[in-house]
Amino acid sequence: MTHTDLQLDIQDNIAIVRLTRASKRNALSDALILALRNAFENLPSSVRAAVIDGEGPHFCAGLDLSELQERDAGQGLMHSRMWHAALDFVQHGPVPVIAALHGAVVGGGLELASACHIRVADSTTFYALPEGSRGIFVGGGGSVRIPKLIGAARMTDMMLTGRVYNAEEGERAGFAQYLVPEGTAFDKALELAKRVATNAPLTNYALMHALPRIAEQPADHGFFTEALMAGIAQNAPEAKERVRAFLEGRAGKVQKN
Repeated sequence: MTHTDLQLDIQDNIAIVRLTRASKRNALSDALILALRNAFENLPSSVRAAVIDGEGPHFCAGLDLSELQERDAGQGLMHSRMWHAALDFVQHGPVPVIAALHGAVVGGGLELASACHIRVADSTTFYALPEGSRGIFVGGGGSVRIPKLIGAARMTDMMLTGRVYNAEEGERAGFAQYLVPEGTAFDKALELAKRVATNAPLTNYALMHALPRIAEQPADHGFFTEALMAGIAQNAPEAKERVRAFLEGRAGKVQKN
C-alpha cells in the first residue's frame, strides 16, 4: 500500500510502515493519521510484526499545526477520539510494533511512539511535549500512554516547562528500551521485529492485549486474568510443540549476551 504521506512495504512477514512527509518533519495530518489506521487495520494475515519509521532526519515532529483550526468543544472531542481510534490500531492491532526513533519525537510523534510496543532510539533522538506552551493539551492518547512510560511527574514537568530530553536522558527516563548509534535505529528495529515474529502468535497476542490490562487490574483480578491467559496460551498446538522441543533438547537454552 502507498499513500501520499505513508508507505507500507511487506518484507517476508514484517510490515514496514514509513511516514514520508520528510519536508514537514513527518508532522501528523489528519489524512496521515487515518492512513496509519487503515494500514494497521488491514495488515495481511501473513504479517507477524511491524516497524514504524520516519523518512528523513526526524521520526515525527508532532501534529501538523497548519491544520490546527478553531473547533468548539464537541468538535475537539471528536477530533481527539479519531486519533485515539487510529493509534489504538497500532497498540491493540494484530501484531507487535517496533518504533525506529531518530531526530524529533515531539508532541503527536511521541504519542505515536508511545502506542508502539518497543521503541529503539538512535543518538539523534530528542523528546518534547510543546503543547503546554501552545495553549493546548495532548489529544492523541498521550496523557494515558506517556505516563506509563516515564511517570506522570516527568510528563507534567515537560508540559509545564517545555523540557526536552535528549537520546541518553530519554532512554534513562523510559522513553525507549534501546539506544543505538546514529543512523542505526531502523536496522535494530527490523532485527527485533524479525525476532518477535518467530514467537508463537498467541504469546505475542497475550503480551499486547492481556499484559497491559493485567498491569492495571487489582492484584486478585490480575492473577486470575494471568491464569486464564496462561491456560489458553499453553493449549495452542504451537506452544505444545515448542515445549516438547525444549524438553527433548531440540531447542536452544537461554544464553547470556
